[in-house]
Amino acid sequence: MEADLKTGKTDPALEVDVKRAQASTMLERLPSTLFTNAGISASALFVTTLNRGLTFSATMWFAAVIVSLVLRTVMAAILKQWETVEQEPQQALNVMAVGALLSGTAWAALPLSVPNFEPLGGDSGLYLIMCGTATGAVLMGVGHSPLSLAFALPPLAAVMFSLAVSGQVSGWLLALNVLALTMVLIRSSRTSEAIFISNVLAKLKATALADSLSSANSDILRANQRLEVLANCDPLTGLANRAAFNTALSAGISAAVVREEQLALLILDLDRFKSINDTLGHSAGDAVLVEVSDRLRSAIDGKGVIARLGGDEFAIIFGGPDAHGLARAQAERILEHSRQPVMLEGHPTIVGTSIGIAIFPDHADTAEDLFSSADMALYRAKDGGRRQWREFEPAFRSQADRRHQVEQALGDALAAGDIEAWFQPQIDLTSREIVGFEALVRWHHPYLGPVSPPEIVAAAQAANLPDRLTATVAEAACRLLARLPSLGLPRATVAINVSPREFDLYCVPSLLDRITAAHHIDPALFEIEITEEAILDTLVSGEQLKHIERSGYKLAVDDFGAGHSSLAYLVALKVDRLKLDRRFVTGIRASRQNQEIVGAMAGLGRALSMQVVMEGVESEEEAEALTPLGIEIAQGYFFGRPMPAERIPGWIESRRAALKRAVA
Repeated sequence: MEADLKTGKTDPALEVDVKRAQASTMLERLPSTLFTNAGISASALFVTTLNRGLTFSATMWFAAVIVSLVLRTVMAAILKQWETVEQEPQQALNVMAVGALLSGTAWAALPLSVPNFEPLGGDSGLYLIMCGTATGAVLMGVGHSPLSLAFALPPLAAVMFSLAVSGQVSGWLLALNVLALTMVLIRSSRTSEAIFISNVLAKLKATALADSLSSANSDILRANQRLEVLANCDPLTGLANRAAFNTALSAGISAAVVREEQLALLILDLDRFKSINDTLGHSAGDAVLVEVSDRLRSAIDGKGVIARLGGDEFAIIFGGPDAHGLARAQAERILEHSRQPVMLEGHPTIVGTSIGIAIFPDHADTAEDLFSSADMALYRAKDGGRRQWREFEPAFRSQADRRHQVEQALGDALAAGDIEAWFQPQIDLTSREIVGFEALVRWHHPYLGPVSPPEIVAAAQAANLPDRLTATVAEAACRLLARLPSLGLPRATVAINVSPREFDLYCVPSLLDRITAAHHIDPALFEIEITEEAILDTLVSGEQLKHIERSGYKLAVDDFGAGHSSLAYLVALKVDRLKLDRRFVTGIRASRQNQEIVGAMAGLGRALSMQVVMEGVESEEEAEALTPLGIEIAQGYFFGRPMPAERIPGWIESRRAALKRAVA
């Protein structure tokens, strides 16, 4: 089979087996897909009635969608009755693709069915439904790209066309955004299908190999083979186990010494794997480990030794004259593979990967030290935001000592009140009035000096103190909120940052409910800032985010544009604010690209009824460039640096005096 793949030829029987697996998977998912489609189309019909009432054309559109779904249901029943999937899988795929195209075409007619359709006005919400439905179809149709794209492309094309013919610049910008989404979906669909086919081929080859061995070996040989597997292989994934890894690492270093070559060690850790075990069970966790193992094999393509060290930790060894360069290239390749979602209980789930790299003899001269160096690099990758790779640096050892000291001292510092919250103001760009503050944690260690906020947060995670740290900042925020009315700011908000990792460890909204109630604070004035990672990891954070919404807190997505937030999640969670990443404001006056991005983000915020806040404004030139782009609120050093709560009254008085002088 390997020879056939190299020549571009495929065994016809194997190709039929792959098609059969694709058709079986798509047919199995079809009932839930049709049911979801019917529900979403009903919600779209309801949206059209909000301003116009129930119209004949919209009713006919809904009827057309339902008819297409009924036809697809009938087709599915016929395929099952005639056993077409087993006998003619390609024909079954073609029939399902035609059905998907019928539904997609019906959806594409939605803008035409709404009288006096307002693409950039009150009907813009329908675009979110159409784009979300198309995106969902691609995510659910990972087994066969033509089928999912047959449904997704017509509504996306209809959205782009109606936006483009609106005659407005914002319409063209939004149409380009939808075009970009379409290209991403096409690429994602094809990549997912390729991964699906690769996994099916791997399983078929493994089955064929197992059958061949079972027929060729005696019972004694099979028993001996089993003992050898147990001794050297991980039983779940089939990779080398820790014992085999230790042997391979020692042997690799010995060979590298003799040949005067390098040896590279990669240690990998799955991001937020524990949350999958806790929420979906260990069977789902095992499925993830098997899928990750298959992806690692595909990524390195036989160029190294892969081992599962235990839990969700893996290791890869690369040798050869250019082991260093190979390790970096393979780390990038592995990260690219890890960005593809894993299907768990019918839902796509992102399981990110963090990687640490160490090189022999550059970073260590023994197997034990090499492993320790790679482990330090892995920690830095996880501490730096996860889903990245880091290479060992000598400074990591001193940083590890500092990290240990910070972790040891944090509990006492919290108890002694040495951990403080400073506050940075947020300004209305039109009126130049203060509309809120963001709480930022500060700590000056008596020996280590200033400890950065990321260090504090990481130490709290390691020392199992994140709830105490968040409580300390939340208490300070409530005290400031209680004082703001006397300073002439009765409606100003105060925001605190919550790390997405905290949702794994305790119930964040319950903690905040207890603190705000004790201080008699209106939750509508208390804002919670989370990163896009928390929005995406709905397995753990989803229910807590809904709890936050029910309690009445404002919800903000921090550093928006630096990750991959889903529009559907943003709408469903009723996010109040999008805080744009500071990179977009740097040099914005001279950057046409940044201006277009910020303007598009501002338009998105208006369409979703969300305030858009620009972070990192450091000059008057940057502040003046934001207002014409539709940005209402900003914060940064130009308006005010973070300050202790006791300095805020004086700062407010000085600011007001300066504004009066400027007006005079």
